[in-house]
Amino acid sequence: AEKLDTLFTELIQLRHQIAKNAGFDNYMEYRFRELWRFDYAPADCLRFHQSVEEVLMPLVNQLFEKRKTELGLDTLRPWDREVDTSGKEPLKPFNTTEELIDKTIDCFDRLDPYFAQCLTIMKHMKYLDLDSRLHKAAGGYNMSMPEIGVPFIFMNSANTEHDLVTMVHEGGHAVHTFLAHKLELNSFKDTTSEIAEVASMAMELMSMEHWDIFYPNPADLKRARKNHLEYILTILTKTCLGDSFQFWLYTNPNHTVEERRNKWVELNKRFSPQAVDFTGMEQYQSTSYQSILHFYVVPFYYIEYAFAELGSLALWRNFKQNPAGAIQDYKNALSLGYTKPIPVFYETAGVKFDFSKPYIQSLVEFLKQELAKL
Repeated sequence: AEKLDTLFTELIQLRHQIAKNAGFDNYMEYRFRELWRFDYAPADCLRFHQSVEEVLMPLVNQLFEKRKTELGLDTLRPWDREVDTSGKEPLKPFNTTEELIDKTIDCFDRLDPYFAQCLTIMKHMKYLDLDSRLHKAAGGYNMSMPEIGVPFIFMNSANTEHDLVTMVHEGGHAVHTFLAHKLELNSFKDTTSEIAEVASMAMELMSMEHWDIFYPNPADLKRARKNHLEYILTILTKTCLGDSFQFWLYTNPNHTVEERRNKWVELNKRFSPQAVDFTGMEQYQSTSYQSILHFYVVPFYYIEYAFAELGSLALWRNFKQNPAGAIQDYKNALSLGYTKPIPVFYETAGVKFDFSKPYIQSLVEFLKQELAKL
């Protein structure tokens, strides 16, 4: 931990000097310009952090108190956060990679035949490399092929619940590639994460309405849906934790290692479940930010996923009310590529690019209703 902190201190100082050399007061301002963030400002991010803390964290804390009760524990420890409270075996949505592909095509077909057609083309062209195998690189992604317009999906399937989510997520990116292919310039197809991740995250949520293909047992289906919605909550809270930490790092570049660790613990109290007890493990919590690759390699690349998740939740809410209309809005938005500003993309998708407390509160209430059904 000491060596990593020494390196991180050097990195922060170098980044601060880069920003000063370029005429910026700090690296945060420099990085916002470098990331082409034309459609929102640092103040919007800070407002978003505050909104999440005030309207989303109460729901997260409520769910973790329920988890503690279900596990029959007096104290919830860090290792109790992920375990399935029912004690049941892990969900298994498919047995073979071929089954995963075919079931996903069937699931997409129920949403819109065009979505299924996209994956079918990729299947026939052998553009789906999903199996785990010796020496295969880690990770999962959709790689667009701009010249032909048919993308390639790479992942490491181990027949798990998470693999299903990865497949429909990357499938959303793939559909985006197909829909944007007609655009004249490749740069029009190179979207920001605030746009690209709506394509994938919204597909996760909309496809969830048809996960009975993977989980014919109603109890398993409810469990899978509940797990996924709770996972979305962690995306929203963890991104705010990481983003607010980086705001502090780079607007206070001369901080000490002790101050940095204390700040991380302080922010965990804002954006982590209060029920989780770190007594006796404080030193590990205070250095746990060192495990987050983004802070070292892609600074400030974090909050985009939270913004996209909000857009996806709003799109899913529209889908629950009017499936055909929401699907058409989704396709219209994805067809824009990056030819319009981010707010216009969201508006075309029938949702808002909004960081306000009332808007987030409305989505939290929707999430509560959906979780109550499970």
